[in-house]
Amino acid sequence: MFELIPVVQAPQYDEEAEQRFAEEWPEFIFHDVEVRKYSERRREFFQQDWEFYLVSDDQRLIAGCWGVPIAWDGTVDDLPAGFTGSLTRAVTAYEEGVVPNTFVLMAAAVRSDEQGRGHASRVITAVRERAVAGGLDRVIAPVRPTLKSRYPLTPIETFMTWTRDDGLPLDPWLRTHARLGATIIAPATVSQTMTGTVDEWEKWTGLALPSSGSYVIPDGLTVLEIDHSTDSGIYREPNIWMRHA
Repeated sequence: MFELIPVVQAPQYDEEAEQRFAEEWPEFIFHDVEVRKYSERRREFFQQDWEFYLVSDDQRLIAGCWGVPIAWDGTVDDLPAGFTGSLTRAVTAYEEGVVPNTFVLMAAAVRSDEQGRGHASRVITAVRERAVAGGLDRVIAPVRPTLKSRYPLTPIETFMTWTRDDGLPLDPWLRTHARLGATIIAPATVSQTMTGTVDEWEKWTGLALPSSGSYVIPDGLTVLEIDHSTDSGIYREPNIWMRHA
């Protein structure tokens, strides 16, 4: 048995969660300046209701997830740009008193020593049910397709059409959502934008970046653009929008 617990009710897991779940993401993913502008208010407004741990019956931390509520009219044209756009819309709409109708699942992670046991599906299902029970009748996610890092030069619009012989998406994370009834609705071509100096990007990627140009980087879904004349690097990460039934 497993239980979905709001993180504010289980601070005893915070230190372990920070260690276990951060290791599942590349370092550069934490350097979106626009996300930082809204992170503190996101926690203030939504952490109580929309950030969770998945814990086993023996009190072992298994997974974590969080999301935000937004107002969305159900059309592709009204989708946020992606991860950062969802966060921005959620926070600003809350401050403006806009009533949300949609839950955006922003991130979910399973600890590395518990992967491959169906926990990703458990945590997504549990938080989806919580969202619907809370009056948010639409559930969407800007999904980060992990297999895309093997095809960084392939446009996201092309990658999202790739399927296996059984018709399910080629990407395993897209496939997890699809098996839960989610469908692909649109690409999020610039879901996040990460910026830094050349030195910072060398630290984040473990690569030497000796000249200006485009670089394939570890765990990157697309290429990193380096400009030595401005001592800067910019990485625009694509995601894929999926809608849960």
